[in-house]
Amino acid sequence: MSAPDSPDVLERLHSLVARFHRRMHEAVRDDGDGIAIMEARALNHLARFEGSTQRDLVSHTGRDKAQIARIVKALTDRGLIECSTDPADRRVQRLHPTTAGRAMHRRMQQHRQRFAKDMTRGFSTEELEGLKAQLERLLANVSDP
Repeated sequence: MSAPDSPDVLERLHSLVARFHRRMHEAVRDDGDGIAIMEARALNHLARFEGSTQRDLVSHTGRDKAQIARIVKALTDRGLIECSTDPADRRVQRLHPTTAGRAMHRRMQQHRQRFAKDMTRGFSTEELEGLKAQLERLLANVSDP
């Protein structure tokens, strides 16, 4: 069996990601209390990986240090995250969502879950597990060495 037409697969993946981004932009606009989309992305990461550093955010988002510093400042100024000094290395600042940040994250997660439910409508549990495994293979194929 020959490999699928990669550009066709890539185009479908691109369309899916673009639709997800559009939905999340709408969610942030409608329910984000003025938060920017990159701030929402950073908050999502910090809620999932509490205690991350700015360096972790740079790595996760692909944004440069200056952009991440501005995002962290904006989230801190809005009271959505707070910084604490790492006890093992006092030069490192750990980032944590505040109560307000966790509430914002929960609202954004509800939007993500609705999109996931819409996107996977009609899929069986087995199909979803297979899709997840295929996506993991795709990621592994293009992961950094």
